[in-house]
Amino acid sequence: MTQDLSAEQAQAAAQLLRATTTVRARCRQLLSRARQGESAWFIVDEGFFESAAREVVGVTRARYPGLQIPFHSRWRHFEAGGVDRKGLLEDLLAGHPVTSRAHAMIDLTVVSVLLDAGAGADWRYTEAASGQTFTRSEGLGVASFHAFCAGLFSSDPHRPLQVDANGLRRLQPEALAAAFQAGPGNPLVGLDGRTRLLRRLGEALAEQPEVFGAEGRPGGLFDLLAAPAGAAVAPTASVAAHDILTLLLRTLSAIWPAGQSVQGVPLGDCWRHAAVRGEGLSDGWVPFHKLSQWLTYSLLEPFAWAGVQVRGLDALTALPEYRNGGLLLDAGLLRLRDESVTQQVWTPGDELIVEWRALTVALLDDLAREVRRQLDLTEAQMPLACMLEGGTWAAGRALAQRLRGGLPPLQVASDGTVF
Repeated sequence: MTQDLSAEQAQAAAQLLRATTTVRARCRQLLSRARQGESAWFIVDEGFFESAAREVVGVTRARYPGLQIPFHSRWRHFEAGGVDRKGLLEDLLAGHPVTSRAHAMIDLTVVSVLLDAGAGADWRYTEAASGQTFTRSEGLGVASFHAFCAGLFSSDPHRPLQVDANGLRRLQPEALAAAFQAGPGNPLVGLDGRTRLLRRLGEALAEQPEVFGAEGRPGGLFDLLAAPAGAAVAPTASVAAHDILTLLLRTLSAIWPAGQSVQGVPLGDCWRHAAVRGEGLSDGWVPFHKLSQWLTYSLLEPFAWAGVQVRGLDALTALPEYRNGGLLLDAGLLRLRDESVTQQVWTPGDELIVEWRALTVALLDDLAREVRRQLDLTEAQMPLACMLEGGTWAAGRALAQRLRGGLPPLQVASDGTVF
């Protein structure tokens, strides 16, 4: 009985830590503490609040003069260099039913997002068709798009435009390196970690045929959430953004390598901080689910393109990664108590990094309201998904380029899966 109760408590803690309401609440705990001067690492300088928002507003107006801002999504990276790669994929999928096209686009989105951790400053990808060279997230997006179209993640040579469990489980680092043009003269950070992550994804897909089908395809998410009746998508079909995230966290939490767990129940992107309070076994944990939320943001459009209305976008949080977090430091809204920490290399579990990410989530909620005020837009006109795109991520990158040649303000050792 005691063992059953303990397992039940662990599952309850994991479920609580998978909710974005918990992400926000735990992050706001640390923001409130920092504002009271109790953080060992950071000072919140409210005097830079409006100027930080102006940085975001300026970049947003420059990138989207008409303020028709799309969602922050992996699909923006597929547009790099002005190439309509979505159109190219649609041409390849011509004649397929709506659900099949949705499956392919979701398959592509899932693997591409999971490959979208920091590439390092020295990596480049040259696209054969356009002759253009891309770096960082755009390069990873374009490279993963072409790897998908070439069938790298499919086990069936006659059906290259899919991702399936067997295709992922047999993936080798050498094949991924070749697809990403990586090698001694073009090093890609975390190549082995990326390969292991995709192979673990293959295992998770294979183990859950009730979600991902007999072949183990990520596109099975669509059938479960939006088109359970088969090939037809009802004109009234809708799904809540948080339901997409919940399903991702429930089915894929075990693929993350960090090893964070409560009594054997995997938590994913969730980290300890001694100052954070919570219920039961969730006490002391700060959840983020950055890649899972980035994936959810990136899946909004494939669902919408298939005729499914996605509700509740702002249930998702800001993404706690080094561009958004870097914006806050570089704009002066956050200050380090000890500048010498910028010379050290940190891990995702270090208290400094956990707190930086938490303050990023909480402060960007506040910053969103000020950005909307300065742009004279409502929350409906500019949900968080659009502010991130407009927006904070681009402003963080621009400031980093201006101040450090693109490098983030804090150094975090990456295995290719968190940052």
